[in-house]
Amino acid sequence: MGLLDTKTGNGRIVISKVDDLLNWARLSSLWPMGFGLACCAIEMMATNASHYDLDRMGVFPRPSPRQSDVMIVAGTVTFKMADRVRRLYEQMPEPRYVISMGSCSNCGGPYWEHGYHVVKGVDRVIPVDVYVPGCPPRPEALIGGIIKLQEKIRNESLLIPAMPKESPRS
Repeated sequence: MGLLDTKTGNGRIVISKVDDLLNWARLSSLWPMGFGLACCAIEMMATNASHYDLDRMGVFPRPSPRQSDVMIVAGTVTFKMADRVRRLYEQMPEPRYVISMGSCSNCGGPYWEHGYHVVKGVDRVIPVDVYVPGCPPRPEALIGGIIKLQEKIRNESLLIPAMPKESPRS
């Protein structure tokens, strides 16, 4: 079932589920907050440049966590930066998503084995929705990660489950 499930004969009325409409609106207007920490940030910036142009996909980078719904963590996360990553994540409004970009962000990269200062993956600090592999990953890989995130958003349910009724006390 797509966004437009049923059309009437005159073509003026569209019947669909509210979840589908809201998910379509959310996935078509992702506003990421770029959190570039190392060389992966160069590839993230290249993805936003004119050659790849994420604006056509509805992805518009924002400088503030309070305006963003996606955090792209690109690069090596150290223990010193982990507190700042968590603080910025907590300032983002719900629903919020995280894309971990690059080997250093995913699992510590080549630095965690010989360094005491590198977090062995940003998922130890904040929850991650999509992992983009590579060292550094190409812009096409980040676009693939954004498409995976859009698929995840498309399949989400916004309905809040009903709370069970309490039995009256005797």
